[in-house]
Amino acid sequence: MADIAILETRERVLAGILFTGAAYLMFSMQDASIKLLVVGMSVWQIMFFRSVTILIACAAVGGRRLFEDTARSPIVKPMFVRSAFTLAAWLCYYNAARHLQLAELTTIYYAAPIIVTVLSVIMLGEKVPLLRWLAVLIGFAGVFVACDPANLGLSMPVLLVLAAALLWGIAIVLMRKTAMAERTMIQLILNNFYFLVFSMVPALLLWQMPDWGQVLLLISVGALGGVAQCLLFEGMKRAPVSIVAPFEYTSLVWAFALGFAIWGDVPRHEVFLGAALIFAAGLLIIGNEHFRKRL
Repeated sequence: MADIAILETRERVLAGILFTGAAYLMFSMQDASIKLLVVGMSVWQIMFFRSVTILIACAAVGGRRLFEDTARSPIVKPMFVRSAFTLAAWLCYYNAARHLQLAELTTIYYAAPIIVTVLSVIMLGEKVPLLRWLAVLIGFAGVFVACDPANLGLSMPVLLVLAAALLWGIAIVLMRKTAMAERTMIQLILNNFYFLVFSMVPALLLWQMPDWGQVLLLISVGALGGVAQCLLFEGMKRAPVSIVAPFEYTSLVWAFALGFAIWGDVPRHEVFLGAALIFAAGLLIIGNEHFRKRL
């Protein structure tokens, strides 16, 4: 029985890692779409459209019963706090996107996994093994090798991204608490309902009529964001936040790939070395988890 329990726990952790990795691929595609959109419209309007799209999809899947269950959920207030931190991170990050390349934006932002790991110890009481700390630091070193963000200076866009990293780190730790207490669909509805409420008035005041290309991008942002949130919530349910946090580094690889595909950005040799370090950090976590559960 003990061996079966250990196997089930290991499978849950690995599933959590898989869900989280897929979520950050979706988030990277969403980021590229939003970077295209912020040239012509406000972040508030994009947030409004995304929230509406996700809520319509939730209504189609769960119907009235799902919304009734959501209204009675015990995490209504905790999700409000988490959504406020996520909203602040969103505003900082995507306003900076107007002035930074996608690779630069993503690179600076990757202070977040270290923040998450530290906060998981302080706020959640998780025990983080030395090898997992090493993996986080290797991943962060890979980010610096790939882009050398120190050379970008402390401009306002850079400070905005650093602020986004701190705010997102807090939101991720709070998400771990709510993820264990409620169904994913209810979390999805609450998160996007609060976003809708927060963004409605500014979106209407700063409204720019989108063309058909922008409409398609807005719909894709909603679809990608909704699927990514579902995967992230499911990943958080299955694995400790300090395990899945470093897998956010994989977004850097996707950022360079999308930057090349959309804007023609050609990565330097250092990018490939940095990507290798990032993947090594992820493999170190998986290998450590597999070995530890076998003992």
